[in-house]
Amino acid sequence: MARANKLVAVSALLPLLAGCDKGILAPRGPVGAAEKLILIDSLVIMFAIVIPVIIMVFAFAWWYRASNTRATYRPNWAFSGHLELIVWAIPALVIIFLGGIAWFGSQQLDPFQRLPGKGKAVEIQVVSLDWKWLFIYPEEHVATVNTLVIPVGTPVHFDLTSSSVMNSFFVPQLGSQIYTMAGMTSQLNLQADHPGEYEGLSAQFSGAGFAGMRFKAHAVSADDYAKWLAQTRANGPVLDKQSYLQLQEPSSHVAPMTYRDVAPGLFRDIVNQAYGPPPGPRGGVGGHDLPPAEKGS
Repeated sequence: MARANKLVAVSALLPLLAGCDKGILAPRGPVGAAEKLILIDSLVIMFAIVIPVIIMVFAFAWWYRASNTRATYRPNWAFSGHLELIVWAIPALVIIFLGGIAWFGSQQLDPFQRLPGKGKAVEIQVVSLDWKWLFIYPEEHVATVNTLVIPVGTPVHFDLTSSSVMNSFFVPQLGSQIYTMAGMTSQLNLQADHPGEYEGLSAQFSGAGFAGMRFKAHAVSADDYAKWLAQTRANGPVLDKQSYLQLQEPSSHVAPMTYRDVAPGLFRDIVNQAYGPPPGPRGGVGGHDLPPAEKGS
């Protein structure tokens, strides 16, 4: 019976561990790996304080129990220099170590800082829409919606903006999240060291269709990346002003799609809000309502 209870307990924990192979604890790039190291180092430093304190709580409670006649009772005790040194030195060291990790880590992981790597970085322009992601490859003259394809082992430089409300671009296994804001641009540098399919999402609540604002990041070999570019250039519509105005209409759970060509300067015009803001609220509370065809999707 006891063995069966243990099996049930372990089985209950398995679903909690199932997502660990696709999150920040399973990095697939240098930025994600560096962030994981900072997280682990910070936990180790904090555990170095927390665990001894927990042990001492039980040790003091056991030693100063009423039945222990060897414990010294000093009701008139008031000050100990050695004890004060320990009490203040340990927290000070913790703050110094944690502050040092945060300082040097933030410098090394500056999202604007280019990653070292072989060859030229892939340039990608990101636009957060309601409620989907637009990726423009300015040097390749193609674009995608809710799908991101990058070559393995090559740095990727992102320029990011938003068509309306603030959002947050995040691929947990590749590294840092960064906010997107209308009328402004930000930058992010990432790299995938292993081929695979990684989850991308919005980490900032942005209205009714937020739950469907997800995409797949595909890290492929250089040859497969070249083949994908060739196939993309040969099929699909052109992303110009009219198609962009249609695209920025609020919609959620949008199927991935590609554009074989992109109008010159489209990203710059989006940043400068040349096409105006997307349609306003349709009667919802605090944001857009989904079009009738997509409600309940």
